Amino acid sequence: MDTVARFAELVGRPDPPLDRAALALAAGADADLDTGRWLRELDRLAEGVTSLDALVDRLFVQEGFAGNVSDYHDPRNSLLHHVLERRLGIPITLAVVTIEVGRRAGIELEGVGMPGHFLVRAIDSQVLLDVFHGGVELDDAAAEALFRTASGAGPEVPFGPHLLATAATPSILLRMLENLRLIYRARRRPDDLEWVVRMRLALPGAGLPDLLELAGALGDQARWIDGARVLEEQLPEAPPERAELLRTAARALRARLN
Repeated sequence: MDTVARFAELVGRPDPPLDRAALALAAGADADLDTGRWLRELDRLAEGVTSLDALVDRLFVQEGFAGNVSDYHDPRNSLLHHVLERRLGIPITLAVVTIEVGRRAGIELEGVGMPGHFLVRAIDSQVLLDVFHGGVELDDAAAEALFRTASGAGPEVPFGPHLLATAATPSILLRMLENLRLIYRARRRPDDLEWVVRMRLALPGAGLPDLLELAGALGDQARWIDGARVLEEQLPEAPPERAELLRTAARALRARLN
């Protein structure tokens, strides 16, 4: 089973396991990734942890996990095995580590998809943690300040619980993939962009722009026929307007062969 198929199989389950799905995502960049090794590392990090304070101390003091402030857009920050190995990440991958270590220790945590900066929340106490900055606890004022700094939103944008919604596993994976999509697109790495978009297509809400980007990534690898076929395979069930867009894009790719 290739890496995209494995990811699709995991996220197709009713309740996909976050740890395994995040590692399956990372395997897109490293097909030789040893899933068992990194699951055992998450197990090890949870040993002896009995409280939220102890979890924060274990990860951000004893083990030295931290936000990568010097190279935020390094793609390794979005790949769970690299985060576990390097002890560096971005808010969402550090959140995955925290949630999964907490789960193993019997501490119920959830992701919070605040725009601009992902957070972690303790389910029982509603405590918000900023795991990018050492697991510091945020009150409402601090969370709002962080939101405005991270997103650039001005005072005209209201802040409240609607911006602190729980992020289910598919939403977390989607946000991780979107981070990688932006990075690989900017760095003109169509081979990596291909697997990212293929995984994106395995999650709910994918649409025509994703198909067009996948076809474009294939074309950028001189795989024009493959790109055209990706689009043409959608024609039998496409409504007329969408079908015409697909045909036009497919013809443009096939024309590259002339």
